[in-house]
Amino acid sequence: MKTSGPHKGRGSVISPDGRFDAWQRETAEDGWWNEEEAAPHTELMVDIAKSVITYNDSPDIPYDRSINPYRGCEHGCAYCFARPSHAYLGLSPGLDFETKIAYKADAAATLRRELAKPSYVCRPVALGINTDAWQPVERRLRVTRGILEVLAETRHPVTIVTKSALILRDLDLLAAMARGKRVHVAVSITTLDAGLARAMEPRAPSPQRRLSVVAALAAAGIPTAVMVAPLIPALSDHELEAILAAAREAGASSAGYILLRLPHDVKPLFHAWLASHQPGRAGHVYSLMRQLHGGKEYDSAFGSRQRGSGPLAEIIAQRFRIAVRRLGLDAPSAPLETSDFRPPQKQDVSTPQLSLF
Repeated sequence: MKTSGPHKGRGSVISPDGRFDAWQRETAEDGWWNEEEAAPHTELMVDIAKSVITYNDSPDIPYDRSINPYRGCEHGCAYCFARPSHAYLGLSPGLDFETKIAYKADAAATLRRELAKPSYVCRPVALGINTDAWQPVERRLRVTRGILEVLAETRHPVTIVTKSALILRDLDLLAAMARGKRVHVAVSITTLDAGLARAMEPRAPSPQRRLSVVAALAAAGIPTAVMVAPLIPALSDHELEAILAAAREAGASSAGYILLRLPHDVKPLFHAWLASHQPGRAGHVYSLMRQLHGGKEYDSAFGSRQRGSGPLAEIIAQRFRIAVRRLGLDAPSAPLETSDFRPPQKQDVSTPQLSLF
């Protein structure tokens, strides 16, 4: 395991080797100068895939398909549950996850081919669930923009979760899709404490900026929710009601929450982050996590991995229910429209004649 300490603008404190690697490194103090770059730059890699739509049958996820334009995320959130996926690329879930970003350069063209298949059945697709589809590199790569353009053209419904203000760049497409009842957006907010957010989510927008994103989306007529995620016991859980109230004031119409998840490599990574940034709370955080997961710090079982179980989990759930009912955030989201879907037309540059229908 490589121990690098905090880097300016990065969330990882350690860089463990991937769990599929045939070897593992251990730190040893030998007196040599550490020549590692203090502020590592982002490196981009092209991710070539035959398909951009990923299907799942998970019983606790409200969608059966998703699109992730990127692998890895520059936001560098210390708690990100997607970090272990970088091991499949032979990279570290630590610093590599936030500095070595793979992107699907031909995502829009691949999606167009998938939606054009006669066997395709339209259902809402979740965009950017594993890593943020509007992370900083999207500003110049515009992969997500291309995907949205295909979805808008084909009148395909989409659900979105993001913490990025860059989503406002695509307000033209999203507002038009909202008028056809084909989009829902959730903005995730972990804390209202700007200092804590800066340490925990170093390259993500500040909490106040995210609230302004909620306001802008709602003003454009886009159904907008706030997702309090992750809710971290003994660190941010006391802010639950305050986050919901601030989001409601900004214009959010619904809300949800997800507890801190610590699958695979995320556990040691978050341990190291707490020890570095919140050493006085580390023991309390993990004590409460064990209470929420039957004595373990994390339970991956469906049904409990996102909300926990036991008395403490029920207290949190009750607090949430009371708050959303009081704030009027408990109305169910309207179903997205699927009947308007039209498969993309084949683009043949050799015949300029347009389709009659």
